Amino acid sequence: MKVILVQDVKALGKKGEIKEVAEGYARNFLMPRGLVVEASGGHLKEHRSQEKRQEEKAAKVLSAAEALAKKIAGMTLEIIVKVGEGGKLFGSVTSADVAKALGEKGFAVDKRKIELGETVKTLGTYSVRIKLHPNVDAHLDLVVRT
Repeated sequence: MKVILVQDVKALGKKGEIKEVAEGYARNFLMPRGLVVEASGGHLKEHRSQEKRQEEKAAKVLSAAEALAKKIAGMTLEIIVKVGEGGKLFGSVTSADVAKALGEKGFAVDKRKIELGETVKTLGTYSVRIKLHPNVDAHLDLVVRT
């Protein structure tokens, strides 16, 4: 019997997959627990339309990330900090500081998506990688000055 998984089922598959299972297993175990629905005409049609909507949504998210990456690419971001003797910072510049500076420029980026290659504890220029999407990265230069 063909069924569409409504939830993830251990040792069977992930939500949204269509699987072939024994009729007794489907009718006596999976269906009463609401884990699957029978892969009939109406359910298959709904399943296909839902997959199509998910693909369209993923494409929109990807195109938005690519557009943001084009705007950010090659950008130089300046952060002004207080320094002590020898040009060392009081504390360090973190990804939260970079996210705040980007927010002031009009770019909403989550601090968890910002990767500083090294700890920023001195004045200078640093390369910053921003993971906007699993397939899209943006790079910018971070200038730390007084």
